Amino acid sequence: MNDMTQTPEMLISNMAKRARKAAVALARATDAQKAEALRSAARTLREREREIVAANARDMDNGAQNGLSPAMLDRLKLDSGRIAGIADAVEAVAGLADPVGAVIDEARRPNGMVLQRVRVPLGVIGIIYESRPNVTADAAALCLRSGNAVILRGGSEALESNRAIHAAMAEGVRAAGLPADAVQLVPITDRAAVGAMLKAAGLIDIIIPRGGKSLVARVQEEARVPVLAHLDGICHTFVHRTADAAMARQITLNAKMRRTGICGAMETLLIDKDFADPAPIISSLIDAGCEVRGDEGICALDTRVRPAADADWDTEYLDSVLSARIVSGLEEAMEHIDAHGSHHTDAIITEDAAAAEAFLNGVDSAIVMWNASSQFADGGEFGLGAEIGISTGRLHARGPVALEGLTTYKWIVRGTGQTRA
Repeated sequence: MNDMTQTPEMLISNMAKRARKAAVALARATDAQKAEALRSAARTLREREREIVAANARDMDNGAQNGLSPAMLDRLKLDSGRIAGIADAVEAVAGLADPVGAVIDEARRPNGMVLQRVRVPLGVIGIIYESRPNVTADAAALCLRSGNAVILRGGSEALESNRAIHAAMAEGVRAAGLPADAVQLVPITDRAAVGAMLKAAGLIDIIIPRGGKSLVARVQEEARVPVLAHLDGICHTFVHRTADAAMARQITLNAKMRRTGICGAMETLLIDKDFADPAPIISSLIDAGCEVRGDEGICALDTRVRPAADADWDTEYLDSVLSARIVSGLEEAMEHIDAHGSHHTDAIITEDAAAAEAFLNGVDSAIVMWNASSQFADGGEFGLGAEIGISTGRLHARGPVALEGLTTYKWIVRGTGQTRA
């Protein structure tokens, strides 16, 4: 029975069983073997550039006919330079330190037993994503480098591109002597395949969604498998009364306008009522093309500010739109973030170290910052080399999830004949 004649449930079950066998082989593979598999995959991606570009052209034609926006088409497009960048990224992951086998901590018990917590792979990871075909290579590389098998389910708009990239990755892995089943791509576009992955408890160990809010919401609502994700990136920047005025203008402008469509972009600006120079912050944002929606205090600073509605405080715009509010001080700022934030990334700008520490310790977000732009909420910027996504959950991994976040641990106990009374 081929892939196209199986039910989605049968297909995912069979893929997951093959992935489990591959995961066992990966767990036993050496660091050098995994690194070489990725270098081999990068070489194959470069060698198959022509086929990948041709496959992408078919996706681009279909996307244009189906009315994809120019922004979506740009995210979908692959050319020689972008394929080279994908291959370079795979090679970069090959050069990262292998987390598997690292000893987290070690203790010797009074009876002489030695206990260690040691990092091990998660097992079989399912990744559900949209639009960007580079995710096929990025996700496969991160999972394999951390010793995990992966089942990839990309969006229908990038079907041909994903197939071509996956074929190159799988061939490179196979050529290096590791099982190609370590990197599998769901071959059908039926949405039921997503549902089958979400219900594959016992077959898939964790699901990671990468895409828009509707995709992530569906995954979180329907999954019977643990999920590592964030739904919203409602990120705040609080300008404390002691903030340096020039720094505040520079950071807030960057936090919002560098790239408005990423999850680390500032969506709400809070300004202390005792901050001496708030108007230039607002005017610089508006001058840069940002629509500011503010409370009465913010509206009084610039006639171009539009009144904010209640919904604005709970909105992830992912666009050149910002909500802004005057607050009475640090406590009210933290209360606002607690009530309206999404536990993603929140920042304070202040020259008062005590206020900064109170904010850093009191705000319950995956990433909290002092005198830095929230746009740094990225695994590469954190020195992790690459990331599979950002998690706002409280279990397992939090913040940018890279190789270490794709592992768990086991206890290793070494004795010398001890028995328990």
